[in-house]
This record gives sequence, structure tokens and C-alpha cells, in this order.
Amino acid sequence: MTSQRHTPMRVPLPDDVEARGLAALLAPDILALLDEAPDTVAAETEELHAADLADIAETMEREDVARLLKVLPPARAADVLEYLEEELRTELLEEMTPREAAALVTEMTPDDRADALEELEEESIDEILSEIPAAAREETEKLLAYDPDSAGGLMTTEFVSVPEDMTVEDALAGVRRIARGGRREAMYNIYATAADGRVKGVMSLRELLAAPEGAKVSDVAWGEIVSVLPDADRETVARLTRNYDLVAIPVVDEGLHILGVVTVDDVIDALVEEHTEDSQKFGGMEALDEPYMQISVLGMIRKRAPWLGVLFIGEMLTASAMQYFELELQKAIVLTLFIPLIMSSGGNSGSQATSLIIRAMALGEVRLRDWWRVAMRELPSGIILGGILGAIGFARIMTWQSLGLYDYGQYHFLLAVTVAFALTGIVTFGSLAGSMLPFLLKRIGFDPASASAPFVATLVDVTGLSIYFTVALLILRGTLL
Repeated sequence: MTSQRHTPMRVPLPDDVEARGLAALLAPDILALLDEAPDTVAAETEELHAADLADIAETMEREDVARLLKVLPPARAADVLEYLEEELRTELLEEMTPREAAALVTEMTPDDRADALEELEEESIDEILSEIPAAAREETEKLLAYDPDSAGGLMTTEFVSVPEDMTVEDALAGVRRIARGGRREAMYNIYATAADGRVKGVMSLRELLAAPEGAKVSDVAWGEIVSVLPDADRETVARLTRNYDLVAIPVVDEGLHILGVVTVDDVIDALVEEHTEDSQKFGGMEALDEPYMQISVLGMIRKRAPWLGVLFIGEMLTASAMQYFELELQKAIVLTLFIPLIMSSGGNSGSQATSLIIRAMALGEVRLRDWWRVAMRELPSGIILGGILGAIGFARIMTWQSLGLYDYGQYHFLLAVTVAFALTGIVTFGSLAGSMLPFLLKRIGFDPASASAPFVATLVDVTGLSIYFTVALLILRGTLL
């Protein structure tokens, strides 16, 4: 593309690294157009998807991104703004006048408009809302009142509904008018409503088109409706969407009046965000509220330091446990050889159990009341797994002794038995502790994902050492000890 020829861009941008590379290549051409012929930018970039144009914009300076948005038609600029990274979008909106910002966010779908505004300062939100048309302002204020992670916070109010006693022909005519008259994000499902506004059925646009002539909407619509209340959390919305293969799920009030719908693209966004938060928590830190490359070093430290401090204090208890058995260690230095083996096995078993239970909770496979059933599954599993590791540890000591690879002394058999029994006990305890900790956290109101692998490993380290040395005292007393 050159600024002289003004050939429309027809370059489809692939994902991730390639997309960023092509975006960086195309950005200079668009910057040249902004300088030489800004009136042609809209035509030159019309073949690009808004997401691809947003990728290009993110390689530019913020001032240039602002210039780009100004030369695009408002609807196109709003589309690009929706796809920009959250921090950049917020900065751009805050630098605009309230009227300029209102002109763009008014063109967004209601849910995206609310998402864009909720990141701004309260004063900026009020100023922009005052410039938005009354109907859109009222709609946006209702969405902003919901928790962003709830069904109400995820839903859009752009859906299509028709009276249940309407004929199919009239319903189709009404759907056409709605589609031609304005933007509707969720056109694939049509909701049938009663005279009092309650949702009575749902049908796909295809089912409406294929309905026999003269039929009524109530004859075509499905009466079994999967819906959620506005305060339902995003995990519930995602689970229902997956279980019933939905492309949209209606959000209703207590009286079954439809308030909006959560579309599958918003469910996917919520799932990605939830998975990211859980992954970060499971790594032993607070969830980041910004992308990794955008958060400041100081902000990163604030998120990581508290958990590291807690884990460090926990590990200090490990040192205390070793100090408690210091006399036994002095008598049998050989016991120290197996401390890393013992600690890692317990921590690994605990982390496995924690990962399984947290995932099962997230998918709705396990509920709080199922803790006893989980314990009864993890107890035999832990014993068997511990027995397997104990057998391997026993065989290792006996093999090394017989081959002369290491001399564990005349009581090597008792040492091997000690390691075997200790591993069985520690892995059993680790499996139980790791599986029960998410239940405990959920019961007291914390996110089960906070039961991070490092936290579980630290807990099992302390108890594992105590189990190991207690078993050693019982088996080796009168020999090594």
C-alpha cells in the first residue's frame, strides 16, 4: 500500500506473533496516510477487521491512535476501540472530551459500552454519561450497577423478542424491521414473551424461518428455557452455556422477565479471564488486574510479595521441625539423605489433589457438600500411591546397598522400611490435605484457587518431616537412634 495509490488493504492478519509482525509493517503506511491524506484512511482500511486495525493501532504512539480514531467514522472507530487493550482504551477515553468519548461509546453495544466505562474514574463516567442519549444512558447505568463478573455485568440488552401469540409471518416481519433499524448483537435466538413480559419460549432464527405458514410463535418456540438471574456468577453462566450448547443465555429477574442475554463470545472472554486469574493464584500470588507486559514492576511486586512472605513463614516451620528432631539427626545423619525425597513426594501428591479438586469445583462436578465423598476417595488413593512410592524407595535403598553403590550400614533394611512407611503416610496425608483445603477455603468464603500448589507444598513439607521422623523413631529406636 502507498499513500499515492490508495489501494484498499486486503491483508488478512493471522493471530498472535504473525499478526503483531504484520501490524508493525502496516502501521507506517497508515501513519503516512494520517499525515498526508487523513480523509482516505477510512477507505484504505475498510477491508481490515476492526480487531486487526486495533492490533495495528497498538503498535503506534497513543497520540497517533487518537488521530486514527478521529478520522474513522464513529461506528468504525467504536469497533476499533472495543478491541484495543484495556489500559490503552481507558487512556484514550480519559484524554477525550466527554462529548467525543460519548460519541464513540454510544456506537458500542450496551455490554461493551459498560465494560469500557467501568474502567474510568467515577467523575469521567458521569461526564460521559451526561452526553449520551437518554435511552442509552439509562441502559448503561443499569448495566454498570451489576457486578462485572456476574451475569448482569456480562449481558447485553440488545436481544430480539416477540409476543408468543403473534403469527410466524408477523414475527418475521418484526425481526426484519429490528435488524434493519439498528444494531442487535444477539439475533440468532428469538425469545417469545407473554403479555406481561415474562419469557415463555425460545427459538432459533432458522426455526422461525422454517416454521409452517399460519403457525403462531408459541407453536414453534421451545418452552424449556435455560436462564440465569442477574447475580449469577460467570462460572455458572459458562457451565450452563457449555452443558446445553447455547449460543446465548437469557438473564431474567425473579418474575421471569427477560433483562438481557449473555452471548457466547462474552462467555469465552469470561472463561479466559477466570482461567487466567486461577492460574496466577495457583502459582502462589494474587491475580494480576492488568496484562503482564502492562503492569508496573512495583505493581507486580505488590501482587507477589505477600504470598511469598506467607510461604516463607510457612517454610520457617519446616526449619523448626528439623530443629525439634536435631538430636535424632545427629545420631543418624543418613536420615537427612531422604529429606528432599520425602518433602517433594508429599508436596507433589498434595498439589495433584488440589489441582483435581479445584478444577472439579470450577466445572461444577464437585460441590461443598461432597467433601466427605472426596475424602473417602482420596484416602485409599493416597495409601495406594504412597505404597507405590514407598516400594520404589525401599527397592532403591536395598539395590544401592547390594550393589555397593552406597553403604547405608548394617541397619539398611530397617532404614528402607522407614522410608517406605514414611512415604506411604506422607503421600496419604498430602492427598487428603490437598483435596480438603479447597473445601475449607470455599467454606470460609475464599476462592478455592487460592489453595495454590506452593501453599499446599509448604503445608505438607512441615507435616511430612514430622511424619518422617516419627516413623524413624518408632522403627529405628534402639538401632540407629
